[in-house]
Amino acid sequence: MRPLPPGDTQLVQIVDAALADASRRSGDFLLCRPGCAQCCIGVFALTELDALRLQHGLIKLEESDPERASRVRSRARDSAARLSPDFPGDPQTGILFDDESSLARFEDFGNDETCPVLDPATGRCDLYSSRPLTCRAFGPPVQTGEALGHCELCFHGASEEQIAASEMQVDPDGLELKLLQELSETGVTPGRTIVTFALVTSPSPRR
Repeated sequence: MRPLPPGDTQLVQIVDAALADASRRSGDFLLCRPGCAQCCIGVFALTELDALRLQHGLIKLEESDPERASRVRSRARDSAARLSPDFPGDPQTGILFDDESSLARFEDFGNDETCPVLDPATGRCDLYSSRPLTCRAFGPPVQTGEALGHCELCFHGASEEQIAASEMQVDPDGLELKLLQELSETGVTPGRTIVTFALVTSPSPRR
């Protein structure tokens, strides 16, 4: 498996620090807590960097807790079987198509699918330290297009000013784009995927 670019550690630290700062400013309006799985329902597109980070995380889990990792892989295979027939991409590689029709289909695709990384017994993420940036930024207000979006469970009763004051600046210096460019130069297959296929296509560690 290809190594993660060295800058990924810095990127994760930047995003996690931004989350901590936004959480402090959000106060009681932000209801995210361990065991809340609102953000673990429904698929979303991953970058190549997110997918590679998840794959490395799964291999580390297989080395430290093989039984838990086996359950993650099993859930991912079951998820792939459910999603493959209508997947708006190539189910063999897990890469999403980027034509207009496929992008439109993805809008309503897999909205009720539970993330295979979620442990149903605990309600916690089994690959939390390796989770995608979308997961790390879910909850606080984040700029999406021309509007601020946030978790629907949070900020009840908050004014527009209070929401704006809690905005999370996810990656202000654009480090993720630079790392994606580095990956493309190493021959990583371009294209976005989803958590399920990132895990299904992840190699097992050598025995």
